[in-house]
Amino acid sequence: MLQVRGLAIDVAARRVLSDASFTVAPGDKVGLVGRNGAGKTSLLKVLAGDDDAAGGLVLRRGTLGYVPQNPRPRAEAANTALSHILSGRGLDRAAARLAELHRVLEHDHSPESIERYSAAEERYRHDGGYSSESDARRIASGLGLRLDRVDLPLSVLSGGERRREPTNHLDSNAKSWLMDFLRDYRGAVIVVSHDLVLLDASITRVLHLDSGRLVEYRGTYSQYQQARRREEERLTSLAHRQEAEIKRLSVLAEVMRRQTEKRAKQAKSIFTRVERMKAARVTAPRRERKVKITFPEPPHSGRIVLHGSSLAKGYGGPLVFRDVSFEVECHQRLLVMGLNGAGKTSLLRILAGESEPNAGSFRLGHGVSLGYYAQEHEGIRAGVTVLAHMREQSDAEERVLRALLGMFNLTGDIARQDAGTLSGGEKTKLALAQLVAGRHNLLLLDEPTNNLDPPSRSGVARALAEWPGTMVIVSHDPEFVEALQPGRVLFMPEGRVDYWEEDLLDVVSMA
Repeated sequence: MLQVRGLAIDVAARRVLSDASFTVAPGDKVGLVGRNGAGKTSLLKVLAGDDDAAGGLVLRRGTLGYVPQNPRPRAEAANTALSHILSGRGLDRAAARLAELHRVLEHDHSPESIERYSAAEERYRHDGGYSSESDARRIASGLGLRLDRVDLPLSVLSGGERRREPTNHLDSNAKSWLMDFLRDYRGAVIVVSHDLVLLDASITRVLHLDSGRLVEYRGTYSQYQQARRREEERLTSLAHRQEAEIKRLSVLAEVMRRQTEKRAKQAKSIFTRVERMKAARVTAPRRERKVKITFPEPPHSGRIVLHGSSLAKGYGGPLVFRDVSFEVECHQRLLVMGLNGAGKTSLLRILAGESEPNAGSFRLGHGVSLGYYAQEHEGIRAGVTVLAHMREQSDAEERVLRALLGMFNLTGDIARQDAGTLSGGEKTKLALAQLVAGRHNLLLLDEPTNNLDPPSRSGVARALAEWPGTMVIVSHDPEFVEALQPGRVLFMPEGRVDYWEEDLLDVVSMA
């Protein structure tokens, strides 16, 4: 169980949460929602004990598991995907200790050694250690990680296989498995996800974080949306009535103040009443700002923008893909499709110059300026401000760069903020703003809508749909792909190129 009392959280000297109190009981399935940058990830970090709060109290009872948005597993605890899964319950270390005690027992038959081994073995059995490997493989399979990939080092797995936000990179079958798991899980869950279907299917309570306040709603995500709309309509109506009454009384008191002495005294009383009304008035809910993004006209390039020939990539074991050849012409949109682990991200990293192929080559066409959006934001570095990241892409004046950031709702003091303290959604917006500032004519986009709230996702889709440049895209987002209307598809790992057909939309979320 989790008890939170008077919690306050600061991010880069900006207060994102004030005086929050709530309880999460066993069996609760809580959805934490809010716009990008509202502080959802920061709240989870404090609840998990990874970060300190600015004030308040967090009481934890029982064991707590935490899946961060961008996990960085410890090398010693996660040499392989299987050991990483087992490390979630400490069973990898328990197995290693049991093996060590067994080796000692082979040479030391003293009662003390026998007792230590027996106690450790009993604890390991009680914690499900003997069935843990089969359980881990079943969980991995349910989430779409092929059994032949579970024993590989984490470093060779794709971003989709390593996971990020709970539903990012998951295909439809894995999402369905996760929904069933969350519904049947007897413990408590707090989940941050922009996947509305997941929230609606599994959530029994919603915590909405906005402007430093946390408001609780009972019921599913759909019920939360309806209740929030009703509450916003009520508060908006009340705020307008209060403002109208304050204005009416203020005008009346001002007129009376200039009349007789008696009426002037009455006016003073009315002014006092107005001040009390101002102190007690409600604030109309802030309307959700539409995200309006415009990509600049791309510079001219030759007819052939990108040519790949017999490309292959592996990580010490079997090749992930081989003999991949393709050609991209000016203004074309090439969608790269394939299951998790098929090499989509590996291919884009090669084309971006971030990785070397094991075989084959590629070349850019005449006049091509390449911009790369990396799904794990490798280019966004802690210790460097948001504005400095923008200056790396453009020598434009600060007001121009701030205007570009403003298109993505990165406004005000955020420009001077350490980019490492941004939320996942804000890092996505910064990376996209860098692409805009770079004035490229070829974009390599690896899951660019992950971590974005719905308004931002729609805004990015509209902007790219209207942009006439050339794109190579990896995405599990059917609505985003439909908006872009790609002309051709590169199927990985086989490297087959074909024309885009609308029927493939049904496969996008599964590939």
